[in-house]
Amino acid sequence: MQLILVLGDQLTPSVSSLQKHNDGDVILMAEVREEATYVKHHKKKIAFVFSAMRHFAEDLKVRGLNVIYREYDAPDNQGSLSGEVQRAVAQLTPEALIITAPGEFRLLDAVQNWEHELGIPVSILEDDRFLASRNDFADWANGRKQLRMEFFYREMRKKHSVLMEPDGPTGGQWNYDTENRRAPLTNLDVPAPYSADPDTITQQVLELIETEFPDHFGDLAPFSYAVTRQGALEALASFIQERLPKFGDWQDAMLQDEPWMYHSHIALYLNVGLLDPMECIQQAEHAYRQGHAPLNAVEGFIRQILGWREYVRGLYWHLMPDYKERNFLHASRPLPAFYWTAQTRMNCLRQTVLETQQNAYAHHIQRLMVLGNFALLAGLDPDQVNDWYLQVYADAYEWVELPNVHGMVLYADGGVLASKPYAASGAYIKKMSNYCAQCSYNVNAKNGPKACPFNYLYWDFIDRNAQKLRGNPRMGFVFKTHERMSNEKRQAIREDAQRFFKALEENEKV
Repeated sequence: MQLILVLGDQLTPSVSSLQKHNDGDVILMAEVREEATYVKHHKKKIAFVFSAMRHFAEDLKVRGLNVIYREYDAPDNQGSLSGEVQRAVAQLTPEALIITAPGEFRLLDAVQNWEHELGIPVSILEDDRFLASRNDFADWANGRKQLRMEFFYREMRKKHSVLMEPDGPTGGQWNYDTENRRAPLTNLDVPAPYSADPDTITQQVLELIETEFPDHFGDLAPFSYAVTRQGALEALASFIQERLPKFGDWQDAMLQDEPWMYHSHIALYLNVGLLDPMECIQQAEHAYRQGHAPLNAVEGFIRQILGWREYVRGLYWHLMPDYKERNFLHASRPLPAFYWTAQTRMNCLRQTVLETQQNAYAHHIQRLMVLGNFALLAGLDPDQVNDWYLQVYADAYEWVELPNVHGMVLYADGGVLASKPYAASGAYIKKMSNYCAQCSYNVNAKNGPKACPFNYLYWDFIDRNAQKLRGNPRMGFVFKTHERMSNEKRQAIREDAQRFFKALEENEKV
């Protein structure tokens, strides 16, 4: 008899560990405190994962498989995966343990010691639910001076025959990103997001979370995420039908009180295994072939899955564990309290934090160009920023969170992922949102107490990081502008930034 451990983000019947199942084998699943609290995850995220795990375990039982499921509040719950595995091994005396490789380095590092600790063979299998294996990425990266997502994405398109014609990419271009940056219209008719009513299992989980995790960030109710394979498929179908046609035009846009916009909201389902990446890609491409959605929307959506998702996962495993320790810009400022409380006069940040608190979700431009842009400009400590992103979003796992935040948001890797820092003044937020109209600050003012902090913080960021960034070929124009500034202008920027940072340190509302 073999013991097969299935983790909370491996909720796929065809996951490699379950492919090794034989009659008589036992499947172990466990909700444990260690995984729920190694960072204090958003209440909705824990509820989503626990409910999805319980539903998945029930499906396995219906198929006739022998499942031991350890609920979080079981009196003898060991509190850790290693403890639950040791308990099961002692009780069942299996010949071997089988597990699909965990998605996070810290957990894989622990699992690799289990064979010695348990005294039985432990088989760690490749997670084949991705479209590029770790070896595939390593082969692609080998010998390259730059590991740019765009070139990886093109190879993936060709390898998997996605949006390809006999003579090249569909439409003649690989990337339609320039057509995906329309500024928002205030009268957009954004469809309501997919919503699932909590069933009995989910209600029980919600009661558990309310009792066991009262001090964790985030609103638990209302809870409307899908927690089953069928629900995730319905959420995907809803996106393809209702939002994909306009996703391309408005994917970078932000509107007050419209947290969902035209995005898919399926990353949390992909990342726990309720959806398969290729089925999402194929449904989007089919929508284009049938004339239901334009190419800029379909290509943009496919690029997020076949490009970014696969790329950041490959980069994570290719560069860990040293990648996490990089801090190219020597950023060290503590994370401000308003990332938790939303108590800030900057409306863009207030809106995004509030929506994150409510939904355990924010779309990629809110994460990158509002929350992330501020973190970059203010020089926030990368460890604290990474922990925050990992805690607050339902789709966040270190393999996807760390490269996106450490590399793209913070430029902490010095340009491994992004060719330049994603830094912007308030002008970008004004262009891509209607947040500024309801802000306490004046986005058009460059200096002074009433000026949008993003305006002077942008130039202060450029000034204090000039030595490290001046040689970047993509920032030549920025530094030419900086060099043309008068001494008086530069002094005003420094004074504004110092005043702002002093207020942050003293916990004033900024």
